[in-house]
Amino acid sequence: MKLALYYLLALAPIITVFLLLVIARRPAKQAMPVAYLVTAAIALLIWQVPFSVLAASTIEGLVMAVDIIYIVFGAILLLNVLKESGAISTIRRGLLGVSPDRRIQAIIIVWLFGGFLEGASGFGTPAAICAPLLVALGFPALAAVMVALIANSTAVVFGAVGIPVLVGIDAGLEGAPIVDKYLAELGISYGDYFVRIVVRSGVFNSIVGTLIPLFMVTCLTRYFGQGKSWGEGLAVWQFALFAGLAFTIPSTLTALSLGPEFPSLIGGLVGLAVVVPAAQKGFLTPKQVWDFPPAEAWEDGWTGSIKAALNNEVREMTLFKAWIPYVLVGLFLVLSRLPFLPFQGLLKALKLTFLNVLGTEIGINSQPLYLPGTIFILVVILTYFLHRVKTEALKQATFDAVKTLTGTALVLAAAVPMARVFINSGFNESGLASMPLTLADGVSNLAGQSWPFFAPTIGAMGSFISGSATVSNMMFSLFQFGVAAEIGISGAVVVALQAMGGAAGNMICVPNVVAASATVGLSGCEGLLIRRVLLPLTYYVAGAGILGLIVVYGLKIT
Repeated sequence: MKLALYYLLALAPIITVFLLLVIARRPAKQAMPVAYLVTAAIALLIWQVPFSVLAASTIEGLVMAVDIIYIVFGAILLLNVLKESGAISTIRRGLLGVSPDRRIQAIIIVWLFGGFLEGASGFGTPAAICAPLLVALGFPALAAVMVALIANSTAVVFGAVGIPVLVGIDAGLEGAPIVDKYLAELGISYGDYFVRIVVRSGVFNSIVGTLIPLFMVTCLTRYFGQGKSWGEGLAVWQFALFAGLAFTIPSTLTALSLGPEFPSLIGGLVGLAVVVPAAQKGFLTPKQVWDFPPAEAWEDGWTGSIKAALNNEVREMTLFKAWIPYVLVGLFLVLSRLPFLPFQGLLKALKLTFLNVLGTEIGINSQPLYLPGTIFILVVILTYFLHRVKTEALKQATFDAVKTLTGTALVLAAAVPMARVFINSGFNESGLASMPLTLADGVSNLAGQSWPFFAPTIGAMGSFISGSATVSNMMFSLFQFGVAAEIGISGAVVVALQAMGGAAGNMICVPNVVAASATVGLSGCEGLLIRRVLLPLTYYVAGAGILGLIVVYGLKIT
């Protein structure tokens, strides 16, 4: 009975966020400070976390929030400069030349281009770039953020040069006694076992993730179409499936042959190379073009402070020249992430490191030059000269970017510290495991042999709490492996399901939702966005769970 109470108390911070954002429909700027206070109170009173740990976790969260704001600022600034130069108008004309159908445009921008950006950088870059780009092309801001959040899932399993797997899972498993004992009994090395996890993650994720473009466009037409119809989204099923496979097949083949560093990046590049020419020729595209209702008929709350630049034809510009800034973003992100090139080391050389904050075991580490925000600002400077942007226009673009972010700072200043307090609750005087592990332990006790079905949900919960699939994997990979060993099933399969759940949870994690909303000037719509992505999220975790049951008990894959 006492353990059940601890499980419920560990669930309380998540329930608080869900009730306030999704049920009560309160804006995040009201919900997240309350959730922080609830989490802090439970940590202090029940988990007996020392006040110094609470304060250190809060400071750690605030530093991480500043990093997120820096990334979002760079993305907004780049968009504003491109609007001033006329590049966005040219890009819009180019995309209309590919297809005037908004469903097709969304798939190309957020699923394929966004998948490439995730593989190059992570850190919320896909939504930060793709959502405002869609708005500039004429999408309602709310629709742009929604599809960006849904699409930023499948590519996250391997993420930026494999970090969710190489850092998240590896840090959780390597050297753990239970893992070493298990591998000794199997007679295989940890390296070989890790490859097994990578292979299963790639194959399983592609099976489930291929349908994400279809879920994305059906949600788009249901919530933002004139007829509010699921059918208008389903009408593009052939092209959506084609685009899904164009990303997942090369992504999986890359995972099988090259490892976890480049599946998302290569999947995005190959997908763009295949899908864009196909769309231009009308391959598998519906005859009836779908568009949003006229802008004057849009519902309240659809638009943010960043408006579309539909008629802002500053001057004629070639399509190549207009796309150069985004090409440079992708190129610089890739060059700065490849470990065999010198740029990564140079950018990481500037470190803001504080160990044992307030005498605790908590450390703070920030690498500002390595953050994508620095790449965005560098590209802004290059664009200033390349596109011959006027100095006054650059000043105005900067002012507008700062103004857009003012409402976001308070939300992130509460949301990220709440997550760090929740995660760091393992530093306590009560002897209890941290809140995330206590909660996961409770779920595993209820699930028993059906654990493969629930494993992805734990991964999604970790991302929802922490705002990162990598952190979710770090928190729960060893736990997932331990549950699998206890009930006698494949640990590699269950850890792969954890990775899938962590990627799916990216759709609803509050820092991601807030940051993506900020890039298009939206505020107070976080709960609405979470409600609207619950269907694809449920599909992802349930689909992964069912696949896990089939693989473990039907196919008996180890």
